[in-house]
Amino acid sequence: MKNIVYIATSMDGFIADSHNNLDWLTNLPNPDGSDFGFSKFIDTIDALVMGRKTFEKVLSFSEWPYKKKVFVLSRTLKKVPPELEDKVEIVSGDINDIISSINKRGFFNLYIDGGETIQSFLKMDLIDEMIITRVSIILGGGIPLFGNLDNQITFKVLETIKLSDNMVQTRYVRGN
Repeated sequence: MKNIVYIATSMDGFIADSHNNLDWLTNLPNPDGSDFGFSKFIDTIDALVMGRKTFEKVLSFSEWPYKKKVFVLSRTLKKVPPELEDKVEIVSGDINDIISSINKRGFFNLYIDGGETIQSFLKMDLIDEMIITRVSIILGGGIPLFGNLDNQITFKVLETIKLSDNMVQTRYVRGN
């Protein structure tokens, strides 16, 4: 069982700009059309857990990008679009109870996505691994990847690779 973060940030640690836009990320040069390892990563997970705001952002994409089951954490959403009813499930309540329920259904390796969701999981010490791609841009503000924590959390660097002239990716696992 692993809870894994896979996300891109600006050099100054933001996952979206101050207008909640991702243009800075989607407009990067990518002449060979690479997904920079995302497909390989997705093959290793069983399901995704994301927050409502991230879900709503993904809904604005031209097509639904996930083939795996998506669990959306929300206290306010009650329904998903009809075309996603077999792909997306809204869940609410205590995060530990939600994860336990998801695990009991056979989903063990979970991709945790969304700023507030990642921060909540970190506060509860529920992140086992992080794959963070740093993009060579300074946004100067926006939605931060990390927030305040009550306690420090130690990770070990497994590897750092240069993906392009604009990106490096570092894989971290929980340290002792």
